[in-house]
Amino acid sequence: MSKAMLPPRWFVRAAWKVHRGLYNASKGRKGLSRPRGKKYGLLRLTVIGRRTGEPRSVILGYVEDGPNLVTLAMNGWGAPEPAWWLNLLAHPDAEAVLVDGQRPVRGRAAEGGERTRLWGRWQELDKNLDEYADRRPRTTAVVVLEPR
Repeated sequence: MSKAMLPPRWFVRAAWKVHRGLYNASKGRKGLSRPRGKKYGLLRLTVIGRRTGEPRSVILGYVEDGPNLVTLAMNGWGAPEPAWWLNLLAHPDAEAVLVDGQRPVRGRAAEGGERTRLWGRWQELDKNLDEYADRRPRTTAVVVLEPR
């Protein structure tokens, strides 16, 4: 059985930095997308820093689940929890920017059957999802961003 390959951590970090740069340089006109078919969408999430109280923004992949937006707290499949997720746990109210505009949201972790169902949605998009997740020392949170 072959192991699913992940790019080196430095490459993942550089790719996201370039993506954020594209978004910022285009003043938000490029870098976001809606989910289509077997592709997740990209949104910009702004959370409040748990220590600084300052806004912090990140671009994340997402799928739609009715009115909710669903993402994974995966940090490029690295071991540490992503800072945006720790910030969201401390301050659940956030702002999501989608291709069609801004949306106030409240974040939470999916649990039980909801988590199983939503994880399954992500598995449809990435056949290596479970193998990547198994590399992390803790369970990857499935994050639900509900309209507020």
